Amino acid sequence: MSISTPNAISTPSTSPTITTDALIIGFGKGGKTLAAKLSAAGRKVVVAEASADMYGGTCINIGCLPSKSLILSAEQARRDGANSTPETREAAFEAAIKEKRRVTSMLRDKNYHKLADQDNITVITGRAHFTGPHSVEIATAEGPVAVTASKIFINTGATPRIPDIPGIHTTPGVYTSTGLMDLDDMPQRLVIIGSGFIGLEFASMFADFGTAVTVLQHNAEFLPREDADVAAAIRAQLEAQGVKFLFNADTKAIAPAADGGVRLSVAVKGMTRGASQACDSTPAGTGNAHTDITGATDTTTTTSPTSNPTDHATMSHVQTKPSDDGEPRFAEPAEARFCLTTDAVLVATGRTPNVEGLHLEAAGVELTERGAVKVDELLRTTAADIWALGDVNGGPQHTYISLDDYRVVWSQLNGSARPYTVKDRKHVPSSTFLATPYSRVGLNEREAKAAGLDYVVKRLPVAAVPKAQVMRRPDGLMKAIVERNTGRILGAMLLSVESHEVINIVKLAMDLDAPASTLRDMVFTHPTIAEALNDLFA
Repeated sequence: MSISTPNAISTPSTSPTITTDALIIGFGKGGKTLAAKLSAAGRKVVVAEASADMYGGTCINIGCLPSKSLILSAEQARRDGANSTPETREAAFEAAIKEKRRVTSMLRDKNYHKLADQDNITVITGRAHFTGPHSVEIATAEGPVAVTASKIFINTGATPRIPDIPGIHTTPGVYTSTGLMDLDDMPQRLVIIGSGFIGLEFASMFADFGTAVTVLQHNAEFLPREDADVAAAIRAQLEAQGVKFLFNADTKAIAPAADGGVRLSVAVKGMTRGASQACDSTPAGTGNAHTDITGATDTTTTTSPTSNPTDHATMSHVQTKPSDDGEPRFAEPAEARFCLTTDAVLVATGRTPNVEGLHLEAAGVELTERGAVKVDELLRTTAADIWALGDVNGGPQHTYISLDDYRVVWSQLNGSARPYTVKDRKHVPSSTFLATPYSRVGLNEREAKAAGLDYVVKRLPVAAVPKAQVMRRPDGLMKAIVERNTGRILGAMLLSVESHEVINIVKLAMDLDAPASTLRDMVFTHPTIAEALNDLFA
């Protein structure tokens, strides 16, 4: 049953009050799976979702699945040469957005009816906030609904983290990943603020569509948590797609450009260029021909070359930071200022737990220093009979972790003698869907060394894998860390076609404490990418 559905089913004129066994705030993976399980066990469940556009959660609506749909369409456009001219690029992008919308609409509808059609489940569309330890008010389009529940589960996910940059909230053409995936027209130039894996996925995708992409990185190191050789290989592949990088770059202000695009004032530490008129004092689109970032000279801040620099976000109006006496410092400049102009900006600076407006204090639910709902190893909050699942509790931000959080919670509700806990969770893998996917699990070499472990490094170029050659996808490398004396697999990093499938085999071996020799000697079908594990662990 439902209160306030996409078809605007109305509620009674007086504000209803519902008493239920369980209230789940948020329609994400963990919450919706728990709702179905509780319903099957005969429990009465209310699911509150703030938006009808988010039935099913982040993954199917604005996260994993729509982005992967667009990534696959972009790869197809690159393979077919549809990214080669403005006309074919626009057609390919329009078709990709249409397909993405079809997929998300279909999945959203299926997810909605999977719960709302059950007699034991009431779906309420509206924003919820706590009014007491076991009471919540949900603001629907037809008025407030009060819900009292014996057990409450917070599953509100995460929201993009927006840095405090003047103009970032008011300038047209500045997007989070949600907005950028729903554009009607493809931007010819795109600047991405942030070079984490979300930003890099979008950089790879839009480069495949034919967009000129420039990535701004706050510090000097690319993917600082990854091994240097792996990070270098990822960067090289992105640069081969035409993606450009600018490091030590801080965006100071964002404003509309005269041509209808976006203008960014960027400070770059360590740049050595002569001074000219400041970005902030010159109207966008005026002055001399723009200077592309490849014109900058520096030994620590680097950008990738391109045969046609003007295709990318352009820079002009450079100034060095003055010294205390007001004179420009050319010998050792603290920073140089650039003015970038572009068609669109993606803010990809991470995601933060979505707790705004929940009034958690009314229920006695505390937050961590990082703003996540504070939970223990059973995902219990600081309030009795209230749990938090998924991104909102500060754990790894993956849909499959939200699903595993459901397992943690359900093990407490189904009478298990020993509940499954977060501490029982092993070896969380991850995949980043670049043109060559990057997947990893466990420790990398940097982490193994920091932990003082005695290990050996296994390496294999993807070009040595027959199936990769057959697929005409020989780029990348495979790397594994193995404990020297025990043969225990400590971790693996796979920058390879189909790595997102193969990494699960490595995880399974690690979960079962199988030594590296197990994968070395395993009989795989041929030709496959998975059989490369024979050689990697040899």
